[in-house]
Order: sequence, then structure tokens, then C-alpha cells
Amino acid sequence: MNFPLLLRGFVIGLSIAAPVGPIGVLCIRRTLAEGRMAGFVSGLGAATADMLFGCVAGFGLTFISNALLAQQFWFQLIGGLFLCYLGVRTLLSRPAEIAAVAKSRGMLGSYTSTLFLTLTNPLTIFAFAAIYAGLGAAAGDYSAALILITGVFAGSAMWWLLLSGGVSLFRTRFTTRSLLWVNRVSGVVIVGFGLFALSSLLS
Repeated sequence: MNFPLLLRGFVIGLSIAAPVGPIGVLCIRRTLAEGRMAGFVSGLGAATADMLFGCVAGFGLTFISNALLAQQFWFQLIGGLFLCYLGVRTLLSRPAEIAAVAKSRGMLGSYTSTLFLTLTNPLTIFAFAAIYAGLGAAAGDYSAALILITGVFAGSAMWWLLLSGGVSLFRTRFTTRSLLWVNRVSGVVIVGFGLFALSSLLS
């Protein structure tokens, strides 16, 4: 096992996951409303998508990359609309209602929703390609790429574990009224990300 290469992949995964975006806000909200495991599983959906994008960048699958980027408009449109829907639903939900939704949606729903949201942003491939190049990832070496991709998933998953675990420490301090404000703020932020994605289509 090439541990320096694995560490590079870990750094890539961590650096891609760490910036707070709509997935981060969603993970925080779900951790507060549904518990640490729901937040972590949501993050794993994003980590899986990061790993898939890492495969595209690491293995040089240009035909997949080109296909994704050719459909960039539709991916961004669907992702933006879904973010707006998710944000409005979060904004209007009350804490008691969220608990009921969590039971019906389950962990699989938490996982697949963040997986879908992350996959609808194919421009992440560009970020992976740039970071791979910057860290001197070995192109054309499939065994090296596999080690890197393993590190990418581990780094991304570690970030979501730390985030959900850290937020869960304060969960017991939140009253129903506090959770209601978390829903409102999270909903507005998520809708904002959705509107930004949709507005960028016009430009």
C-alpha cells in the first residue's frame, strides 16, 4: 500500500468536502433534527459522489466527463429545482413533522438525496482534475489512481463524520423553538443555493 498516495487522496477528499455548501447545511440540519447517524449517512451520499467523480478524474474517463459536461444545463436545472424544493420543504417544516418524515424516508433516503444533489454538479470534476494535477497524481497508473480514490472517499467520509459528530454534541441544547429557527435558516440558505444554481443558467 502506497501510504503517501493514500494520504494525498485523503487530503483531496477532505478539501472537496470541507467548504460549506448546500450539502453541508443539509447535513447539519438533519443531524440536529434526526440525529448524528442521519447527518453522517447524508454525508456518505456526498462522499460516494465525490468518489465517483474521483474515478472520472483519476482514471481519465474523458468520455464520461464529456457526456456529463454536455448535459451540464439539465443537471444544473434539475439540481437547482431540487434544492429549491428541499429548501422550501425544510423552511415550512416544524420539528415534529420532520421526525415523522425521517421515519418514512429512512437512512436510504438521506443517503440517496445527497448523492443525487452532489451528482447533479458535474463541474466538481474540474475541481478534482485541478487538485489531482496540483498534487501530482500519477496519470495512467490505474493502481495509483485506485489508491487515490480510496483516500478521496476516506477523506470525504471523515469530514462528514467529524461534522455530524460535532453538531450532535450540541443537539440536546436545542429546544423545539430552536429547531424551528434552524429549519427556517437552513431552508432559506438551501433555497438560496438553488436559486443561485438556476440564475447561473441564465448567464
